[in-house]
Formats: sequence, C-alpha cells, structure tokens
Amino acid sequence: MAQVEQVGVRDLRAKLSHYLRVVAEGGRVVVMQRGKPIAQLGAPTLDDGVRRTPGTMKGEIWMAEDFDEWPEDILASFEEPLR
Repeated sequence: MAQVEQVGVRDLRAKLSHYLRVVAEGGRVVVMQRGKPIAQLGAPTLDDGVRRTPGTMKGEIWMAEDFDEWPEDILASFEEPLR
C-alpha cells in the first residue's frame, strides 16, 4: 500500500526535496492548510503523460468554406465610430 503523508504548507516549502522523493517512491503527500487538505502530490496517472497523435480525426471534421466570413451588418458595426 502506498505511503500517504500529510504536510503543512510551511513544512512542504522547507522540505520539498524530501516530499518529492516520497512521491517518486510511490507515496502520496497531502498538503494541509489550517487542518484542511488543499492539494495532493502523487505520481502522474497514465492519462497525464499521453501525447496527442496528430491526424487521428482526419476526414471526420468538416469546416464550411465561409466559416471565417463575417455578415455585413456585423462588419459595419465594427467600423462605426463610437458614440
């Protein structure tokens, strides 16, 4: 079972290297502030390191030819002087 340590913010700042070693060895560190947990340090999950593969949606996304054309009334409103 993974080791879980609770640590205050001040102690975390003072001994950050120690707590990072705890996490590297499979443990978990819960950061407490005024008796309440505010953060958790732990090893990244498998999803955290997954890189996106370009082109996986090729052919599944459609974009209209005029997607970046503005209607004339909206363009005119940008060109009107401020009142």
